[in-house]
Amino acid sequence: MRFNIKLKVISKVSNYNKNSAQVIIIKTNEEFDTLIKSESFDLSELQINNFKKEGDCELFIWRNSNPVLTVLKKTEIGKKFNNDYFRNYLAGLIQKIEKDNFSSLYINIPKHKEYSEFFDNEGYFYQTFCEGILLGNYNFDHYKKDKKKPQNLNVFFIVNNNKLFQKSLIKAEKIISGVFFTRDLVNEPANSLTPAEFAKRVKSEFRNSKVSIKIFDEKELHKRKMNAILSVGKASDNKPKLIVAHYKPRSKSNYKIALVGKGVTYDTGGLSIKPTKGMLEMKADMAGGGTVFGILKAAEKLEIPFEIYGIVPAVENAISGNAYKPGDIISTSTGKTIEVKDTDAEGRIILADALEFASQLKPDEIIDFATLTGAVAVALGLFTSGLFTKNDKISEQLIKASEQTYEHIWQLPFWDEYNKLLESKIADISNLGPRWGGAITAGKFLEFFVDEKIPWAHIDLAGPALEHELTNYSKDYCTGYGVRLICKYLEDLIK
Repeated sequence: MRFNIKLKVISKVSNYNKNSAQVIIIKTNEEFDTLIKSESFDLSELQINNFKKEGDCELFIWRNSNPVLTVLKKTEIGKKFNNDYFRNYLAGLIQKIEKDNFSSLYINIPKHKEYSEFFDNEGYFYQTFCEGILLGNYNFDHYKKDKKKPQNLNVFFIVNNNKLFQKSLIKAEKIISGVFFTRDLVNEPANSLTPAEFAKRVKSEFRNSKVSIKIFDEKELHKRKMNAILSVGKASDNKPKLIVAHYKPRSKSNYKIALVGKGVTYDTGGLSIKPTKGMLEMKADMAGGGTVFGILKAAEKLEIPFEIYGIVPAVENAISGNAYKPGDIISTSTGKTIEVKDTDAEGRIILADALEFASQLKPDEIIDFATLTGAVAVALGLFTSGLFTKNDKISEQLIKASEQTYEHIWQLPFWDEYNKLLESKIADISNLGPRWGGAITAGKFLEFFVDEKIPWAHIDLAGPALEHELTNYSKDYCTGYGVRLICKYLEDLIK
């Protein structure tokens, strides 16, 4: 982390701590005029005039007394304002002051009613401020030799509604702990995070929690006839695993959800080998699996009242004389057969066994997460995931949650006419369709292995799971996409 942060809620400041900074958020020029008079800021006419211009402005004012730095931030309600505004702004601010050696940061929280058109829930309004500080504080420097020990930073949120803000703060910390677990897993290099290590870290993370973990090794996978997972993973010295997590709430639950995630800890493409450039990001090909376990961590801390399964096949798609080949026929745990047309379409193959396993648990719904196709990023860009489902209720709720959390998702067509593109003359289904509609046919492949009686949705997060430039908290490292989205989705299911 950039700082060892402690978040605190106060109603006013009696005395500022030494070496402190403060943030004051302003909406109008009238507020600005009143403030500079009351605080006696020594500003030039140019600074004042520039700050009063239309649009968002930020002014850094340094003084010899505490607070040493005052950051004035003017917000302008317009086309660029959204419910991620404060989350994104504070994430960027915490990064800007990383090298300034402040001991404390005081943030004056504006009144909710001034922004209620973008935040219909006051508690969630406050939550975005907390999430911004936490998300911006993340970094991944485990492998830097000369990394500095993070300094301590007390962050004080100054707000009238202390009780509600404190509740939002606690909630944000629980959710972001799940995001960070996902980010740490996904940012880990593949030579460190093998399938066995992936399983070990998950088991360690949930020790002494309400989440139980079972690891299926090669012997168990053979016993369960999970040949899809075994086939993709057999070329690697690091043998495949199936990680099964089970969260049971304190009180008896009448609703069961299965979350399935792709866990390819490294993908060479197999014999359908990728070029070097295509391999560079493949440590993150297990981001779907990482998302599943981040959701489970947050759900357990939030005490979500549903039974939740997390199912992640963990494999390396490597190359050796034992590698599975284009043209192979693979049978899954239920006996369905797959014609392999491309060994680089391996994620969908391992998910076949995982989705069949999830279906046998008879959950009320299944949601899977996978960095499944480059096609989805071509279609939607790097910061939007693709949603594939025939269930209107799930899609409506996921889209609604996306609008709140600013984790973008977009539903693509999912008509059965696409099924024809995966027909095989020698097997039940082919693992690859034609070039066109690649993200859709990949989803259609997965659908083939889900019990049609169970509501199901597939989220292809190949773009937003990786670093991208949309926000200050997504630009440097793999993002942990999906954890906040599904936590909000689950929260809405409770209501």
